[in-house]
Amino acid sequence: MLEFFQMVVSGIAVGSSYALMALAMVIIYKTSEVVNFAQGEMALASSYFTFMLLEGYGFSFLSAFVSAYIFALLLGVVLEFAVLRRAKEPNLLGLIIITIGMEFILLGLVSWKFGADQQMFPFPIGPYDSIDIGGAYFSTLEMLSLVIAMLIMAALFVFYRYSKLGMAMKATQQNPVAARIMGIRTKRIMMLTWGISSMVGCTAALLTAPILMEPFMMWGPLLKGFSAAVLGGMTSLPGAAAGAYMLGIIENLFGGYVSIEFKSVVPFAIIVLVLCVKPSGLFARHYVKKV
Repeated sequence: MLEFFQMVVSGIAVGSSYALMALAMVIIYKTSEVVNFAQGEMALASSYFTFMLLEGYGFSFLSAFVSAYIFALLLGVVLEFAVLRRAKEPNLLGLIIITIGMEFILLGLVSWKFGADQQMFPFPIGPYDSIDIGGAYFSTLEMLSLVIAMLIMAALFVFYRYSKLGMAMKATQQNPVAARIMGIRTKRIMMLTWGISSMVGCTAALLTAPILMEPFMMWGPLLKGFSAAVLGGMTSLPGAAAGAYMLGIIENLFGGYVSIEFKSVVPFAIIVLVLCVKPSGLFARHYVKKV
């Protein structure tokens, strides 16, 4: 029973990093219906920028992290303004291909600047620090990820529900033409959406870097975050978060009781199953556009 409890709680904690990546992808998808596959590498660039400030320029931990979020915001804004917006008469498939291209460009830049070797990211909490809960030991870093993910989800809920900018984002997603008629500057909204999404992804990267910091470190969280978003619903922030925690628990239980070697297959099997049974996701409403 204790082993089962430990696997479930660890699955919830691991699901937090998936939740952050899922939320980052859903924020953009809700506004533009574009799946941003560059999300992981945008977060990767922000984490290496933080590493450069800490190791190369001697920044304090707090100032480096604040600078990382500013960098992430600007990176998202610049990519939307300078790349996505410049595409001439793009369709959704073309925009997705553009995000894949940006993914490999950012990956190449990070590898060129910092090399392919694994780095040691200076973080106040070590990857092997643990806490005792009822006789079971859990990673302190995973518990921190859980707390931060919960705070970010609460902040996003309040932001979308009560702020003017959040309501403008929802209006842009529902009907861009009507939003423009009502005076909403949809292009600015799209630009800010990319910036906010980049900051959420940056958080996931900064919590992943102390465990493993190398150029490909965000591929796993990106793919599993995408799987979680598909599972919960690409148009639902709460659904994406719930899907991430479900995925973390299922993955951990599968690895503990079935096979650790095939543990990484679980997210992609879930994608296939969900798309066959309920394409809109478990927690999102299915709708059909009329033209």
